[in-house]
Amino acid sequence: MTALSTPMSTSTSTTADEAPESWQVGPTSTRPVPEWEDVLAATHVAFDVRLPDIGRFAGRVERRRLGVLDLVECSCTPFAGRRTTALMGDPGEDHIGLQMVLRGAERVVRSRTEHHVLEAGAIGLWDGARAVGVEVVEPFTKRTLIFPRDLVHSVSPRLADVGSVSSLERRPGARLLVRYVDALAAEIPLLDERTAAAAADVVLELLRAVVEPGMPETREARREALRARVRRYVRAHLPDPGLGPESIAKVLAVSVRTLHSAFEDTGESVAALVRRSRLARCREDLEEPTAGTVTEIAFRWGFSDATHFSHVFKREYGLSPRDVRRAAREAAAS
Repeated sequence: MTALSTPMSTSTSTTADEAPESWQVGPTSTRPVPEWEDVLAATHVAFDVRLPDIGRFAGRVERRRLGVLDLVECSCTPFAGRRTTALMGDPGEDHIGLQMVLRGAERVVRSRTEHHVLEAGAIGLWDGARAVGVEVVEPFTKRTLIFPRDLVHSVSPRLADVGSVSSLERRPGARLLVRYVDALAAEIPLLDERTAAAAADVVLELLRAVVEPGMPETREARREALRARVRRYVRAHLPDPGLGPESIAKVLAVSVRTLHSAFEDTGESVAALVRRSRLARCREDLEEPTAGTVTEIAFRWGFSDATHFSHVFKREYGLSPRDVRRAAREAAAS
């Protein structure tokens, strides 16, 4: 078989009604090298591929969406690939992959002195912005969660200073992360968009818990780590009307000055982050016709004055809360 001409999906989640995207290169292909290069570039990152001198190559890749993440299953026979700076600029450069080896073995070469053999049970991270060589040395199956790099760095800023990380399987929490990803692989077809987004958040938190211990810190990484803690705390406590810079600083055991300093280069203050996050959750509920009245939704997400809520909502979105609610009901009725 030749590579399937499956179009790239633009959706951000997979539902039970959507089939996974799949690509395949079979042993009878007359052009296996360019076809497999195309498949890898479409689903992982771009590689220059070299196949063994003897034997026929076969490979298959299947991809499902999980919110802003991709869950990719890949099986193939032996081949070698090289990703150099000449191949950078592809979409994969902006992504990080969490790879779990299910079967076989792969040799990963990052420099003359740094190389690893990943066998069944191995867990590692790769960064699409870094050069690497790979060699699949026996029939191989892996499962990879592919994240936007900016999203990973916002949750675990210290990874920006480290790059690729191998041999995560012995770290505390790694087995829990793998079991969770295995469960997601089975459940993705049944998840709606909101649940898929929540599941993706859990994956990122588990990944952070596994990789952060022992990672080096720079001053900027510490500041970004504080910003990440603030964002996580804000998401979890939006219903609290008292949520603000003072209460956040107290809980996180930093001074208000330190808190404001961490955000001074972002273009958004802590108070603005709280307000924007609340408004986003309110809009989500307003677009759900059964989520309650406008006032109930405003109070649910920490606003204590319905009139003030309406003003700031319209300033943010250009529509009043009642306009959004009316449009949602009309769409549901059509």
